[in-house]
Amino acid sequence: MIEGYIIHLLILIGVYIVLAVGLNLSIGFTGLLNLGHIAFFGIGAYTSAILQLAGVPFIISFFLAGVVASLFGLLLVVGTRNLKGDYFALATLGFSFVVYSVFLNWTQVTRGPLGIPGIPKPELFGLRIADNFSYLLFVTITVFFVVMFVWKLATSRYGKLLEAVRDDEIALRLLGKNTFKLKAQSMMVSAFCAGIAGSLFAHYITYIDPSSFFLSEIILVVTIVMIGGLASIRGSIFATVLILLIPEALRFVALPSSMIGPTRQIIYAVLLLCVLLLRPRGLFGKVDLE
Repeated sequence: MIEGYIIHLLILIGVYIVLAVGLNLSIGFTGLLNLGHIAFFGIGAYTSAILQLAGVPFIISFFLAGVVASLFGLLLVVGTRNLKGDYFALATLGFSFVVYSVFLNWTQVTRGPLGIPGIPKPELFGLRIADNFSYLLFVTITVFFVVMFVWKLATSRYGKLLEAVRDDEIALRLLGKNTFKLKAQSMMVSAFCAGIAGSLFAHYITYIDPSSFFLSEIILVVTIVMIGGLASIRGSIFATVLILLIPEALRFVALPSSMIGPTRQIIYAVLLLCVLLLRPRGLFGKVDLE
């Protein structure tokens, strides 16, 4: 019993590591205050689930989840190319609400508030990943490749250009670099990570509905990135483990079920305030978000 519970937590931690590392690429390394990340998460989940139920092989559905999410990331950057700072953040937040409304009201495709049940478990090269331990291995492999890719990207010369966009975009333009292209590419990679995280989530839970991709989820992921520290992949991994495990202690406290959700949100808020007051850059952060 306890073993199954631990495996369940580790799978969710893996999914949110992919989600948080992708968000840190756009916020921490590129300086784009992106509050639409949870929309990409949902787009990936719905894309993968709908394609699988239509008979598309899992491996194709999995990668298309990331591709479709990245295309929406490009669309978002193009639509907000003249916005910066707080205005960009509000626009991306509005994008999340629009996507949520589509999930809720496009009933012919998403089934609206009824959600999509019966999402099949993944099948790779003829082998079905039916049990949770096998799924944990698959998630672990995915996390490894995503983290290594983002780390290689962030520490390369290209990653230095992304950091330059964050630190002094005007100076980078004067050097002849296309900063819009860099921001678009960063957002697309970030959205791709969120899309495949959504696919992992959908095929593990086997049921999704619009409530899984509402505002509370973006608060959770942004909290992970801020506590772990901007421009720190190690911080995102550590903070994901910390943030997801601490509220689990509530399961062993005699609280009414109606109180568990609000109490978790209070814990997230208190943790975020404490870290921002004591360590403004987060636990492992390298820069401040201006």
